[in-house]
Amino acid sequence: MQGSLRLYGGLEALHQRLAAGLITLGFPATIAAASTPRAALWLSRGAGEALEALPVEVTQLDVEFFRSIGVSTLGELLQLPRDGLAQRCGAQVAVALDRAFGALPEPRAFFAPPQSFSAGLELPAEVTHAEALLFGARRLLVQLEGLLTARQAGVRGFTLVLLHEDASTTVEVGLASPAREAERMAQLLRERLGNLVLAQPVAAMRLEAGDFAPLPGRSGGMFGDAAGEAEDWARLLERLRARLGHEAVCGLAVQPDHRPEHAWRRIEPGEWDPREWQAPGPRPSWLLAPKKLTEGQFTPLAGPERIESGWWDGDDAKRDYFVARLPNASLAWVYREEGEWFLHGFFA
Repeated sequence: MQGSLRLYGGLEALHQRLAAGLITLGFPATIAAASTPRAALWLSRGAGEALEALPVEVTQLDVEFFRSIGVSTLGELLQLPRDGLAQRCGAQVAVALDRAFGALPEPRAFFAPPQSFSAGLELPAEVTHAEALLFGARRLLVQLEGLLTARQAGVRGFTLVLLHEDASTTVEVGLASPAREAERMAQLLRERLGNLVLAQPVAAMRLEAGDFAPLPGRSGGMFGDAAGEAEDWARLLERLRARLGHEAVCGLAVQPDHRPEHAWRRIEPGEWDPREWQAPGPRPSWLLAPKKLTEGQFTPLAGPERIESGWWDGDDAKRDYFVARLPNASLAWVYREEGEWFLHGFFA
């Protein structure tokens, strides 16, 4: 216990931190500390410093009877004969007093955090602009962060369901790597809400998340932090996807096909592709959509390289490629097909 108090800067600092977290979640609370759980509960109800001085109302046990016999505090209640008190009020009063003052143990069941998250929030007034929903959504994201912290887990995505009068709108947010920081998730949600046009006003919202992934704490490195740098790239990637769309951001990998427009494929960013393929001839670093040329617009320097492929997929190519120089001195990749010339790329 003392080690935990030193970590948080003392009991008062710990109380302030707990109170601030509860206020952020929208839960007003009174906080007290005592040597037993029940004593702490009664002190929080009575907002006092000594158990004996607390009013009997904090026990929530036969208060009207205690008041009728002139007992107003716990100290006065303790002075009553224990046998007579048990006969008149039942054994639960004596047991509660003994547990509060430490004469009897009071085992507590540990809280088991759920394996998924779902929480709702009714808005004080209907919202017509999507970006204005972020303020309320932050409260739900803070709750999600608390659950994930308790489970030492993270999520790769979450869903915000916007509830209208007779319909709902679903906003999916994906993350590039497991995370639990509310601010990181709020930044991504802001990007999505900025591109959303509401068809109807929003009266309430619900945040849902599942498929938790283990996410232990990470220590920084003395000479740089490779894991932290990789995480920065992951955050940049997820923000780009949130703003531009999931399909707009991808990685590229080579694909064994002689046709240059088919010699690549999309992969997930960071995905490793073990396949290697080397084209038989020079290939430009900048490939263009074919653009018509006339013979006087370039000077052939090398070639031809014959590419004849694609009969099996309906995109048949029969081309003769040349490395050529354009009037502006650029090195270009051009080809001739069915008697016509086309510009297909530039060499660096």
